[in-house]
Amino acid sequence: MQGIPAASLVIGIASSPAERRQLARLLGGSDAFLIVSSVEQAREFLGVVEMPPVTSAGPPAQAVIVEAAQSTHSPPPPDLTVDSDRRVLRWRDKEIDLTRLEHDVLLCLVDAPGQVWTYERLHLEVWGNRHLGRGSDMHSVIRRVRRKLARLNAAATIHAVRGVGFRLASV
Repeated sequence: MQGIPAASLVIGIASSPAERRQLARLLGGSDAFLIVSSVEQAREFLGVVEMPPVTSAGPPAQAVIVEAAQSTHSPPPPDLTVDSDRRVLRWRDKEIDLTRLEHDVLLCLVDAPGQVWTYERLHLEVWGNRHLGRGSDMHSVIRRVRRKLARLNAAATIHAVRGVGFRLASV
């Protein structure tokens, strides 16, 4: 299997919403990242088997064996498309009109299915600035898009990753 790069996953642990937001900003450029609130959650997600501490020229480190961690989140079906020329969302043979903001948010999410878009990154891409405020503008758009996906009976929805952002996934 020559030329196929290994996928990487960065896991961050942050107990408070403020720490999760800060960590999401730091990890936003990563291919894939997961933020959990405790070491126990990370171990549960990974199916980790602990090993005894390994000593080296520094402080003791802890080695872990990770069993194949398969994501339970599948990408949205290929029948879901965004037509940018007409600004419509298409699911199989059905279509629904989108506002400019709905279109731009969906375009980000559809182009990277399953990937978590941080609030900051999505706000920068769609609204063109870093201001987050309370995020009610973004949540309003997401709520409208979810309703439109439901009206189309699409097998996809937008999942919120608490304290981090949103991702598009199959229902």
